This record gives sequence, C-alpha cells and structure tokens, in this order.
Amino acid sequence: MKREFNITGACVPNKHYMVDISEKVEKIFQMVEDESYFIIKRGRQYGKTTTIGRLEKRIADDASYICISMCFQYADDQMFAGEEGFCRGLLKLIHRALSETHPEEAPLWINEDVSDLFKLDDFLCERCTGKKIVLIIDEADEAYNYEIFVRFMKMLRAKFLSRTAGEDYTFHSFILAEVGERGMQNRECRMQNGESDMEERYRKQLYWNIASDFKIDMSFSAKEIETMLVEYENDYHTGMNISEIAQKIRFYTNGYPYLVSRVCLLIEEELSRNWTIEGVKEAIQLIFKENSTLFSVLIKKMEENREFSNLLYDLAVGRRRYPCNVHYPVMALGLMFGFLARDTQGLVIHNRIFEMRIADYFVAMNLSQSHEKETAQSSASEIIIDNVFDMEKCLTKFKKHYAEIYTEKDLKFLENDGILIFLIYLKPLINDRGFCHFEPQSRDHDRIDLIVDFLRQQFIIEIKPWYGDKNHEEAYTQLVGYLKSKNIDHGYLLTFDFRKKPDERFADCQWVDYDGKRIFDVVLSVGTL
Repeated sequence: MKREFNITGACVPNKHYMVDISEKVEKIFQMVEDESYFIIKRGRQYGKTTTIGRLEKRIADDASYICISMCFQYADDQMFAGEEGFCRGLLKLIHRALSETHPEEAPLWINEDVSDLFKLDDFLCERCTGKKIVLIIDEADEAYNYEIFVRFMKMLRAKFLSRTAGEDYTFHSFILAEVGERGMQNRECRMQNGESDMEERYRKQLYWNIASDFKIDMSFSAKEIETMLVEYENDYHTGMNISEIAQKIRFYTNGYPYLVSRVCLLIEEELSRNWTIEGVKEAIQLIFKENSTLFSVLIKKMEENREFSNLLYDLAVGRRRYPCNVHYPVMALGLMFGFLARDTQGLVIHNRIFEMRIADYFVAMNLSQSHEKETAQSSASEIIIDNVFDMEKCLTKFKKHYAEIYTEKDLKFLENDGILIFLIYLKPLINDRGFCHFEPQSRDHDRIDLIVDFLRQQFIIEIKPWYGDKNHEEAYTQLVGYLKSKNIDHGYLLTFDFRKKPDERFADCQWVDYDGKRIFDVVLSVGTL
C-alpha cells in the first residue's frame, strides 16, 4: 500500500509516513510502570491521538497489562445526567474497548447492578484486584462540565490514596488526554458567574492533586523528523540531504507535529518533490497563506481575548520577554493550545510559522488604518527589478518615508511600535514572494534580528534603539558575529533614534566595512536637523 504524509487524525504505520516517537512512548510507559495518574494536555493537531495509539500498543506488548482505551468525544448528555447513567455508560464503554483487545475480559465488565458510585467503587476494587489495568480516556475535557464526572474523579483520587496505603485496589495507571479548550470555556463560564480564577484552580486541584506532572516534550526533534524522511527516501530515492532538510523543517516548525507533516505533504504534492532547502522555504510560504483550522483557532483566540492578543504582540513584534508562569491565565491559554512554549529565557511563541502569522495579523490590522501599503507598493518597481530585491534601496526609501511621516509628537508611539512600522512598510513589498521572521536567540531589550527571505535571497537586519556611540559600535560586532555564523558577507543595521535632535553624522545611509563584513547603516530620526 502506498504511504503518504498525514495531517488529519491518527497516523497508521502501514498507511502513513511517521516520525519514530518510540523514545517518547517509552518515557510515558515508564510513568505507567510507576503507577502514575497523569494528564496529557496539548493543543489540537499535536499528535495526542497518535501518541496514545502507540502507547496502547506498547502496553499491549507487555502481557501483564490490560489496557482500556476510550474516548468521551461522542458521549451524550444522558450518560452524565446522573450516577446510574454514568456508571452504566462507563462500563459499556469499557466493555466495548475490551471486546476488541481482551475479549475474554469484556463480559466481566457488564453488571446491571452497578447503578451508583458506591457500587462502582466496590466493582472497580473487585475487577482490579490482582491485575494491572490501565484506563485511558481521550477527549476527557468533554466531560469536565458535568458534576458526575467530577465526583468520579474524586472517587478515583480516594481509591488511589487508599491503594497507596495498601487498603484498596484500583486502576494501575489512569491517563486523561485533553485539549483543554472545553475546560477553558468552562473556566470562563465560572468566571462570569463570579468564581475567581484562584477558586477554579483550587477546585480542580482539590480532586486531582494526585496527578503526576507530564513533562514529556511531544514536539519532534530534528533527529526524529529524520526517521520519517528516511522512510520516505527509501520509497522514492529523491537524493535529498535528509539531515539538512530535517533541521530546516525543525527550524521553522520547532517540531510542531501538524506543521512538520504539512511541510512534507506540500513538498510531496504541490512542489514536485523539491526536497531542498528552497523547497522547504516554498512550503513555508504556502503554509503562511493557508487558513487552516489551526490558524483560525489562533486568530479567534486573539480576537476574543485582548490580554492574550497583547501578550502575543509583545512576543512577536516587540522587544519584551516574559517569565513563564503557568498560573497566569493568558499564558496558560497559549501553552495549552501550543501557541506558546517555554525556553531557557522564558515564554516564547512556539515556532517561527506561528510568529509570522501573528506578526502578519498585526501588520494587516494596521495596514487597514494607514497608507503605508500604498507608499510601499508605489516604491516596489524601484526596489524589485527582475525578481531581485534591493534591500539597500528599500531601507533608504523607508528612512525618507519615516522622516516625512513621523514627528516628535509621535515619539512615545514609535518607541513601542517602531518595529511594527517597518514591518508594515516591508510586508507589502515581499508579499507572495517571501516572508520574514525574528531570530529568537537575538531577542532582548536592546536588539532583534529580522531575517527576510525573498525568493532565493536572504537578508539579515539588526533592529535596535539608539543608546549611544559605544552601543552602536557593539551593534556592528553583534551583527558581524551573526553574519559570520550564517556565512553571509553583508548585513543591515536599522537604528531608531528617539532623541529630539538627530545626529548629523547619520543624515545619510552608508555602507561601513567592519571586521571583514559590510554593514549598511541606517539611523532613523524624527527631529529636524
């Protein structure tokens, strides 16, 4: 059977090219071995269902275990209307799951007398005695709005604690998989009804404080992406540099499962199997134009939540860093959906594709309220000739435009939104033929590197505020170091000078030779010489 790259639903080994996640699955299985109860909470299209399927197989490979896997996605309200409906519905789901994997066990889980939680407690003790039974519930957040499910969780918590004390028998391990969106909606509902966020967290922790932290990174490393490309290359023999392509896919996606598969699928189906670095960039450009469910949810959350939108703005086009605080609701929202991630320096946007989409959203919002788009487009014929982008001319014209439009009264606005102003000018020029992103490693309070890809050209622009001659000299050193790391001969330094009196030395843009590299130095001022 011909295999393909899959972006919808769970991956199946004989149908789809798959990343080898056996190391991740083994880590999760170790949590099962340790009798842990835990929650796998990740955004949609993050590979939860596929991971659960692989975990089920790993558990089944050990004959000492019985794995019961079910999904609450299609459970109806009647099941959660009361104790009797829930108990019978739960046992029916367990029976159905075991009928496929352990048919000899399935009949043991049908008992019409189990009509309330007390009887369910005794029944679970009887069924779990002397057995290692693992219960997995996918789409568990579908049930969080029902009080009977909360009571069921409380019962499992009590049985877990009693089991630890040697006084009861219960599930060996219990795993919930959830997106968290339903839980977030319920939280917002409770907030509207007067329940504070602290009360909501306490309410949940009270009945589920036995859960072990699930710290396993479910994004794909470059090495893991390579395993999928090796399978593909064995079938098609394209001659691709597997390691190089895997690293570049990881560079843009940060291993987000859906985006990794989407890049590969586009190269396969839309780009004539162009398995090169340029092919990856073309695929990123196509993704950037798509209005997928993933991006629709991202924009929807930004438009629904102003605080979340402001946070993403600061991270995407600002120069601010935030420490990661999972108890801060908007940060928890971004982490839950996979739009945000943690790194060694704090909170970051999960990947460059999300960052580009977020930045583009703010650029589009501002373009609709300004004339920068017309200004840039009127300059396009001078800046782009025969599909060659002249960044020197672009920055020179932007400096002139900046001086004509902004004055001293705009200083406060410019200090906060200077980078966005440049993006608003740049985006219409590179639209449809290129994209740009910030380099996370360079982002701090003083500087940020903007990488611009236009067809086969790439430009590196360091953007920073003016902090004096010494700091300006250091910017040369920083930019040259980055250029050397990328093996590029020249770069661009764009400095926003917020002093009321401009420096005559920088009235004109100029090329500077520095440590074997060439730097085009552009200083933007709002004052009058």
